[in-house]
Amino acid sequence: MRIAPLQRRVSVAPMMAYTDRHFRYLLRLVSPTTLLYTEMITAQAIAHGGRERLLAYDAAEHPVALQLGGSDPRLLADAASAGAALGYDEINLNVGCPSERVQSGSFGACLMADPELVADCLRAMIEAVPTEVPVTVKCRIGIDTQDDYGFFERFVAVTAGSGVRVFIVHARKAFLSGLSPRENREVPPLRYEVPQRLKRERPDLTVVLNGGLRSVAQACEWLPHFDGIMFGRQVCEDPWLLVHFDATLWPETTSPTREGVLARYADYVDSRLAEGHRPASLLRHAQTLFTGFAGARAWRRLLSERIARGDADGDVLRSALPALRAAVAGRGPHDLVRPARTGT
Repeated sequence: MRIAPLQRRVSVAPMMAYTDRHFRYLLRLVSPTTLLYTEMITAQAIAHGGRERLLAYDAAEHPVALQLGGSDPRLLADAASAGAALGYDEINLNVGCPSERVQSGSFGACLMADPELVADCLRAMIEAVPTEVPVTVKCRIGIDTQDDYGFFERFVAVTAGSGVRVFIVHARKAFLSGLSPRENREVPPLRYEVPQRLKRERPDLTVVLNGGLRSVAQACEWLPHFDGIMFGRQVCEDPWLLVHFDATLWPETTSPTREGVLARYADYVDSRLAEGHRPASLLRHAQTLFTGFAGARAWRRLLSERIARGDADGDVLRSALPALRAAVAGRGPHDLVRPARTGT
């Protein structure tokens, strides 16, 4: 059982089609302390079967949070209880996803228009889990034309009445129609001053900033104004960003090596393949492990070809280790660890 509070200085956002259990395992090899989140899993799906498959994870992923989607307090309470029983370190409610599919189920960002219902859901979830497991919210700063600070402030005030104390804020409003989920991550302007004002006016709340954070320098600029920052898509493109950020926050710690991460993930791949997992679901996450380094394109092409053939296993990753060792020793024409460009 976890006793110490969760470290929220840095986390990785829940992202559909990305933060599955395999990517989370890889990220844990990269960063030992980053708080990781599952993809959003609907409370209805958990209630209707497949609970073991949907909620499965590796113990090495801790600390890991379960993100739920839904608007039925009873179903959410049951799902939260199931997640807590399986050892998840946090249960999070999605009040930020703007996709039409999510809206059709009456949850996600559209719930910001009904903070009383959100509060009811959170209250039920809090009552269903042990006191040491925090229930949290991930939301936007507004929806459609309801984007003034008063709307956001009221949403927070009402939902905080449930007892929830952690708000992860994507600092963009969401358009509930007219924009795709991807456009909703890019088109509405970032307004970091909104969650910053919330933290200033509500110091009793834990406020984590999410949205548009793409570099260590940018994250370090905003971190002093919040209780933590949450990286999103940038980590999918370059997982090693977490290593750079950890080294900045905790310079006394020893950073992992790509060679070590690759070797350990290869062992993980073989273990999961033996359980029946698909090669593509395991190896696709390793494609970006060398982003920004010479040879990265050839690495992605190699993995893509082997994934397409359907015969890939951990040896595909191990085959790169001799090239890595040669590169570290200053040999080899295609240096996979020498930066192809500078900066983070």
